[in-house]
Amino acid sequence: MGSRVSREEFEWVYTDQPHAARRKEILAKYPEIKSLMKPDHNLIWIVAMMLLVQLASFYLVKDLDWKWVIFWSYVFGSCLNHSMTLAIHEISHNFPFGHHKALWNRWFGMFANLSLGVPYSVSFKRYHMDHHRYLGADKIDVDIPTDFEGWFFCTTFRKFVWVILQPLFYAFRPLFINPKPITYLEIINTVIQITFDIIIYYVFGVKSLVYMLAATLLGLGLHPISGHFIAEHYMFLKGHETYSYYGPLNLLTFNVGYHNEHHDFPNVPGKNLPMVSKGLDVFVPDDDAIR
Repeated sequence: MGSRVSREEFEWVYTDQPHAARRKEILAKYPEIKSLMKPDHNLIWIVAMMLLVQLASFYLVKDLDWKWVIFWSYVFGSCLNHSMTLAIHEISHNFPFGHHKALWNRWFGMFANLSLGVPYSVSFKRYHMDHHRYLGADKIDVDIPTDFEGWFFCTTFRKFVWVILQPLFYAFRPLFINPKPITYLEIINTVIQITFDIIIYYVFGVKSLVYMLAATLLGLGLHPISGHFIAEHYMFLKGHETYSYYGPLNLLTFNVGYHNEHHDFPNVPGKNLPMVSKGLDVFVPDDDAIR
């Protein structure tokens, strides 16, 4: 558990991120992919139902023993809250209402944010766009661990701790690496979220509030669904910076596992990414630069 891991340095590359070139080349061969670049209005009803289910769970746990509050926050609430963060990811790309109603999407993101307990949606949107534009760029893409994280969390046990605390690093890393001025929408997001948390506390009690916050912390940390945080951009194979996962967890994560497809076509909503993947199965199959 205390042994050092084999890799002790980041993998540095000095070429442009590959997805812009892939997008151009793929669209030249498959222009029909453009027909998949459209809003997904079903997200509106899916997110609303998810929030209603989480509200019902707040009521159901309010009188449970503490051990069961934590148990259900990990077994059930964490799955729902993790899924909600990925719904917010879809919202950040303006999929519910389309690009011509960007502000509607920001308000809807605040609505989806309610079940998480902490303000997240508006800030995520700002930094996630950098992740697409400057994938892997040092000091810009805050999805990438810092030099300190790579240096300190260098043993099996420390990496285990890092996975547990991953939501905290994800939340605070931008403040140290690429801080941005606070916007009025972020202030509104925070005020709405804190107001909602206070209402939950007074209506359901402290156990429901703890359940909500624990579900977010546990669901984004040491949890099976959270594997995608590492798998998406860990360089398992030299020269390949983005990876896709096509397993059943995509049913809970709005197809975020189709990650190569998502970075190639960030304007395609998650529900359509399997169709992109199906089309690419016949696209230059022996060309590693494409698949």
